[in-house]
Amino acid sequence: MHSQGTLYTISAPSGAGKTSLVAELLKRTPQLSVSVSHTTRPMRPGEEDGVNYHFISHEVFQQMLGETAFLEHAQVFDNFYGTSQKWVESELARGEDVILEIDWQGAQQVRRLMPETIAIFILPPSREALNQRLTGRGQDDDSVIQRRMDAAVAEMSHYVEGDYVVINDDFNTALADLEAIIRGRRLQLDKQQDRHATLLSALLS
Repeated sequence: MHSQGTLYTISAPSGAGKTSLVAELLKRTPQLSVSVSHTTRPMRPGEEDGVNYHFISHEVFQQMLGETAFLEHAQVFDNFYGTSQKWVESELARGEDVILEIDWQGAQQVRRLMPETIAIFILPPSREALNQRLTGRGQDDDSVIQRRMDAAVAEMSHYVEGDYVVINDDFNTALADLEAIIRGRRLQLDKQQDRHATLLSALLS
């Protein structure tokens, strides 16, 4: 019998390093997967359907929305994004832990439907460091960078809604912190009772 998996939301401002951290966390952690969102935006060069996103039409998205198929959804400019509730629930039922890379609004939606979700916020070590990361290769003008900084500050203000906060100053330290969160949850009593039921019974018989 599988213990029910744990659902994690991981939120961060653009430039905090969330995507790189999650990618490395997935490589290092068994029984952990990340949700692949559905989107109506066009596929970009190098992307693969079912890997980066499930690319669907606006009509199909609206149909799924009408069927309450999404755990959370959002509109970003002219395109829609959504997380399949059925897929998440089936993965959790198999004992898999699931990560949703999601903004604070999506994390709120998920928490309302699944209150046991564990919310993690990743923050940069300083505004200066974040600004350097957003500046990138110097291809954007100051007004674009300022808009990104303003959006990042608005996103960061919601860190208080998380259960855990990870500061990404050093990549390996931040990665170890994320691993510790997941390992700690897996060592909690209810998980260990399910995972080691035979052993615990034998020890006490």
